[in-house]
Amino acid sequence: MTDDAAVPELRASDADRERVAEVLRDALAEGRLDMEEFNERLEATYKARTYGELTPITRDLPVGAVAPPPVVSLTKEPAQSGSWAGRITGGEGSSSWAVAVMSGFERRGRWTVPKQFTCVTFMGGGELDLREANFADRQVEITCVAIMGGVNIIVPPGVEVVVRGIGIMGGFDHRESGVPGDPGGPRVIVNGFAFWGGVGIERKLTKEERRRLKEERRQGKLDRRSSLRELKADYRDDAYDAHRRMLDSHHDLMRERQEERRERQEERRQRHRERREERHRRRYDDY
Repeated sequence: MTDDAAVPELRASDADRERVAEVLRDALAEGRLDMEEFNERLEATYKARTYGELTPITRDLPVGAVAPPPVVSLTKEPAQSGSWAGRITGGEGSSSWAVAVMSGFERRGRWTVPKQFTCVTFMGGGELDLREANFADRQVEITCVAIMGGVNIIVPPGVEVVVRGIGIMGGFDHRESGVPGDPGGPRVIVNGFAFWGGVGIERKLTKEERRRLKEERRQGKLDRRSSLRELKADYRDDAYDAHRRMLDSHHDLMRERQEERRERQEERRQRHRERREERHRRRYDDY
């Protein structure tokens, strides 16, 4: 059996099944599938064990079939430092819910976002800071219920955000929705309900990243100043050399002119001597 023939028999992962489920949800929202077809295909998706069983489920949808990766490595490579692979840890989250009734809640720092997180605010507020968080899955879903309150979600650059919430005399912030994420980065789906409240989403850098960028900018300024000083020094040296050459040329020219004047003076004196001698000779010849 060739490798191509063996590909459909490869075991599918939870992430593969979740990608197919997401395609089905999008198809349902676009009207390509009715609810009955969606439920049947979704059930078949979560029962599938191989790529060969997943492929027919989305074959007639615009995204096409779900293709397995061309190369399957049997050895797990260590995640690169600073990559998203090191922050998608799997397992359970640090907490799966938060409630604020006339009060507030906060999740920030090093915590693990579960696959499903639910938060409720009633005349209160909450903040979910994902900039330093790990993720239990590549796709996580945050359900926000804000009644006369608010929830603020902070995501780092590289995270894809999808907003699907409903607001009645309130709203969900869609400014970060549709911004593409980094390859391999997590996807955060924000849905829920806001009544006389709101759910805000903003993208910020971590403090370490801001310090790093600030240090890079500072170093860049120092480098530019150093280059400018070197350029000025070179310019001064070039200007000094040019000035010295100009002075040397001027001195040479003055010496040449002085030499020419001396030669002309010497010629005049010689002519004067010759004329005196000539007059003197004529005078004595007359006698």
